[in-house]
This record gives sequence, structure tokens and C-alpha cells, in this order.
Amino acid sequence: METCSSSLCRLFLRALPKFFASSPGLLKTCQMDEPVHGTDLPQDILTRIFALLETPDLVRAGAVCSSWRAAYTSLCITGHCRLNQTPCLLYTSESGSASAVGLYSLAEKKAYTLTLPEPPICRRHIIGSSYGWIVTVDEMSELHLVNPITGDQIALPSVTTIEQVTPVFDCSGAVHKYEYSWYTGKGMVADGSPSTFAPSELRNYLFYKAFLSSDPCSGDYFVVLIHNPHSQLSFARAGDEKWTWLPPHTYYEDCLFNDGLLYASTLSGEIHTFDLGAPVVEASIVLGRVKDYLLERIYIVQASSGELLQIWRSLVPPQGDEEDENDSDFEPELNNGDSQLCNTFTIKVHKVDLRYKELVEISNLGQNALFLGHNQSLFLSAEEYPQLKVNHVYFTDDDFLYITWHKNNRRDIGVFDLENNSSEEIVSPQLWSNWPTPLWLIPNPRRMSSASCK
Repeated sequence: METCSSSLCRLFLRALPKFFASSPGLLKTCQMDEPVHGTDLPQDILTRIFALLETPDLVRAGAVCSSWRAAYTSLCITGHCRLNQTPCLLYTSESGSASAVGLYSLAEKKAYTLTLPEPPICRRHIIGSSYGWIVTVDEMSELHLVNPITGDQIALPSVTTIEQVTPVFDCSGAVHKYEYSWYTGKGMVADGSPSTFAPSELRNYLFYKAFLSSDPCSGDYFVVLIHNPHSQLSFARAGDEKWTWLPPHTYYEDCLFNDGLLYASTLSGEIHTFDLGAPVVEASIVLGRVKDYLLERIYIVQASSGELLQIWRSLVPPQGDEEDENDSDFEPELNNGDSQLCNTFTIKVHKVDLRYKELVEISNLGQNALFLGHNQSLFLSAEEYPQLKVNHVYFTDDDFLYITWHKNNRRDIGVFDLENNSSEEIVSPQLWSNWPTPLWLIPNPRRMSSASCK
């Protein structure tokens, strides 16, 4: 009979108290006259126990024996895995292969290495993370969804279907450059003349951030892009062949989906809503402009109480740099080799009062934590995630200019204590390279059918 290792026995036993607490009627059923190995348990009980594990434990459990592998595979296919997975930091490492990513588990304080499908992740930009999937941009400036845990990959509509992008073909019919229009829906930026970029260059100017409405394994989801010029919105539904543009508003910073609506917050603190399933999609302004000082990063998230929160993150700009961050289309010199840094200085949290159309600053998060960066903004309870530090903000670098144009710079990553306005490192020494920029990911072991990934 195959047996499991002692370490995996321990992780199995860690899940048993939770399992029997949630299924007390099964305790008597599982009592036997003779000791039973974990490998001897019925598949349905194994599956229910595995559903309580954090993803790293779950993956290890699936490698123990054929019986455990079958339970693990069944769980990943059905998608009944533990919902409240603790976020991990996803990153690349200079010591890793071109297709490898690291995953640092906050729950275990341990790093893992995963291999992603082609093209190599080190050659892609990463512009979003939602529901365990990352949104990447390859060297042709085309977008893909990737699940780092399962290796599933989904091609998104072509970049050539974005309103401001026109492909230019060579004599063989292949795309060899793009024309990029500076049209915002209100008018042209600068002199209005289109710019021409090589396929690998366009992504440096076009893409800002991306979001999902739900787990792509559900089969029906939206992908929303914040893109230039001037941080506009476009979206696509699962199965769409083109992106749909949402003019004329600009300078969007963060998005979330709530009760079937897309909520989008701008650099000035405005909040707009959209019903992406409507025949005609229009913006409804639920909160007007609340700030004039436009140098903070703006995030929007839903608290466990159902209230909306707006977070302002102030950065310490590089010394002597007075460049206007309001212009997200600024074109600095790429990889100029300097050591400029842009560090988180303060983070302020506000409740959004939609009735009175105002923000109310709050002093702390209570027994909760925030996750900010290129990921979907997250508000998590310490009751469900006991490994997290309460009243803290876990952050990664997502400043468009510095992560796109200063790729060799040390990234702004850490944990911010809202009580004393101080930051500390996630882990020291740091594990990651500076590009692509690391971001937060909630591991999702649910697998898709091969047909769904096409």
C-alpha cells in the first residue's frame, strides 16, 4: 500500500478538525476499529477534506498517491476548492527560467516555483490579477489570461480591435507595426497625429491595468481594460472578438464589480458605474470629483459590510522630479539605468457615502487588511485569513511610469501599518526581480476544459 510522507500527514491532520467541525455527523461514520491510513479514506471524504486546504498544501496532497491524486483532480475540475485562499505574491526571479514564476505564500512564509505556458513570462507585461488569473501582454502586444496554478491560458480579443490601434501589415500580410491614435472621445491629445510603434513597443504606451468580473472557469465573464491615451476604459465579454470602447471619460485608476455593475474610480476620486450587459452601455456618475491634488494612487474596494471604500496612496517622488503624474502618456527614456525610487508614504482610507455624495475618512480597518497593486483591490477579514496582519495594507508597485519606464528600479513592495504610518518588507532579502513587477494573487486551482481555453 502507498503511504504518505510525514509532512503531508501533518497537513492532512491540520484539515481534519475543520472538516469534522463542519461535518459533525461524519465523525461517527469515520470511527473504525482499526487505524486507517489517509489513503484508505473514501474519495468523497478525501475530497471534502482537501477542499479545506490552502493551495500549496492541496497541490502537495495531489502528489502523494493515486488515491489522493484522484481526489485532488476531481476537486480542481469541479471547482469546490477552498474559497478563502490567502493571497500570495507572484513574481519572477533572475535565477529562474524564462517561463518560471515564484509564488510567495503569506500563509506559510515560503516560496514556490511554477512553470507557465509559452510565451515566456519574463517577456510579458503583467497588468492585472483577479480570481487567481493574471492578465499578460506578450511581445506582439496581445493579451492573455493565465492561471499560474493550473497553467490554463485564454487568448483575449486582439489589440488591433482596440479603438485607438490600427495594424500596419508587411508585404507578406503579417503585422509589423501599429498606428496608435491619441483620440480620447473628447478630442485629440497633443497635435492629434497618430504615433507608430513596433509590436513590442505599443504595450509600453497602451496598457495600464486590467480586471475580471468573475472566475473565467464560470464561462461567462467580462474583462475590463484601463488603457491610454489618458486611462480610458474598454471591455470584452467571454467569447467576444473585439474590445468595446467606453468614451469619453478619462483618468480611471481602479475598478470593481458589484451587484452586476462595474464601478470605476478616477484620479480625481469620481466614481462611475456601468452596466456592461445593457444594450447601450453608458456611465452613471455616483460620486463627483472629490479632490484636486492628483498625485495619489486611487483604489476602490468593497468592505465585508458591503460599503464601498476609496483608498488614497501617496508616493514619495524621486528627488527633484516634479513631473506631472496626471499625464499617464508621459514618454521618459526607457531603462535609463538610474536608481530613482517611488515609495509609499501614506495611505488614507475613506468610506464612500453614496447617499450624501461624499467621502468619510476612517482611521483604521478594524480586524481587516487591504491588498493594493496591479491586482484587483482586496478587503480581507482576519477571521477568515488569520495569517494576515490586521489594520495593515499589503501593497505592490503599480505606478505606470516607474514600472513601465524604469524597469531596473527596485520595486515599492511592503506592508503598511495604518496605525503608525510605517512600512516593513514582506521578506528580506527580497526574492524577486524588478520586472515584470510583482503583484498579489489569490491562488485558484480550478481547471478549465481545453475547449474553454481556446
